[in-house]
Amino acid sequence: MLPVAFQEQMLALLGAEYPAFIAALQTPAPVSIRYSLNGRQTGSNALSTVQRVPWHPDGYYLSERPVFTLDPCFHAGAYYVQEASSMFLYEALRQIVDFSKALNVLDLCAAPGGKSTLAISMMGADSLLVSNEVIRTRVGVLRENMEKWGYPNVAVVSAEAEVFAENLPAFFDVVIADAPCSGEGLFRKDPDAVEEWSPANVALCTGRQRRILAAAVETLAPGGVLAYSTCTYNRHENEENSAWLCETFGLELLRLEIPAEWGIVETDGGYRFFPHRVRGEGFFIALFRKKEGDVSRKAMPSGFKSLHPLAKNAEPIVRPWLHPDWPAKLFQTPTGEILALPAALENNYLILDKALKNKWFGVNIGEIKGKDFIPSHALAASRAIAPGLPAVDLSREQALLFLKKENIELPPDAPRGWALARFEGFNLGWMKVLPNRINNYLPAERRIRMALP
Repeated sequence: MLPVAFQEQMLALLGAEYPAFIAALQTPAPVSIRYSLNGRQTGSNALSTVQRVPWHPDGYYLSERPVFTLDPCFHAGAYYVQEASSMFLYEALRQIVDFSKALNVLDLCAAPGGKSTLAISMMGADSLLVSNEVIRTRVGVLRENMEKWGYPNVAVVSAEAEVFAENLPAFFDVVIADAPCSGEGLFRKDPDAVEEWSPANVALCTGRQRRILAAAVETLAPGGVLAYSTCTYNRHENEENSAWLCETFGLELLRLEIPAEWGIVETDGGYRFFPHRVRGEGFFIALFRKKEGDVSRKAMPSGFKSLHPLAKNAEPIVRPWLHPDWPAKLFQTPTGEILALPAALENNYLILDKALKNKWFGVNIGEIKGKDFIPSHALAASRAIAPGLPAVDLSREQALLFLKKENIELPPDAPRGWALARFEGFNLGWMKVLPNRINNYLPAERRIRMALP
């Protein structure tokens, strides 16, 4: 049962379309995925795609919701399970932002990582994505998803929006703010959202969004683009906040060219997605440009707080594990982890290191123990990994056993020593092949816990 106040709100908003909207909420929510670059190139997995999402070249609807946990390609980052309406961020940014330039991009409310994985896939190698989640309990899943996606030019951080405004003013060329909202657009998928909804909660969310947006404007560079989105319908959190941004900060509301057949509704403050008009959930997005102006950059700090360059005698041990065409600088943490940072982004990482307390950046490629190099799981997932490393191609049954950290039988000619466990061209993790057994180096927290069919 929908709250009466919500029904009255939607009737006033939709008029004659209200019955079609209510009918759409009674139908099953569509299931959609977005392929990664490698997933698109191979296209080989067990998913039954039925139609492409119109506004994303790698987005597809599925005929039904599979058990993603039992698909090895899901664990390997071949695709991301993302609601179709949210994928519209791709088309919006494609029309507005010049991704051929080196950009600093901030995803301000990032967990679990849908918009971050989408954005980084559009960015060049010399651009930096800062993926932020203020709720520390949600940072783990964000880090895992960004690691699976495999791009090295990412920093995962955890800070309040005001910290960016204070410590990184005018630093970002693009800020994505998918702000916490009252969740009206999720009513079909999440019954708890219905229970939590109230006019008072809408008002609370509206105020919280304005606090986040004010900080977003401060950390946005002159001429930069702000993408504001919610998964809700009411005008308070959507159009009224758009008007507030323009009136308070002098931002320019940007307009997009959208085919009429997509069913997206253009309003005075942005773009709306209704489930009776599009094959997706409720969504709102608006894009803004900040006025041009001068930027005074802070002096760059001289070095990282807790990283030191990797010893020169250790570099020959590590370099063969990295792609030869990827220019990286190698550092070591106090606990011995070796981090590879994109060389072109070192200055930006130095600035982040000074500005933020809780941050994780660079590719953790492993550690040296004695004379041996122990590769990390993050390296197996990364696009920075060297091609041609020893690998063992697994069947689906073997891959699932590997992902459960259970024993698998390998052929006698399997390469000895470190080898990638691979399924349909995707790296699942590391194993060490010994004469009589294999050691599975999949992190325990990543293993499949459900029973296999």
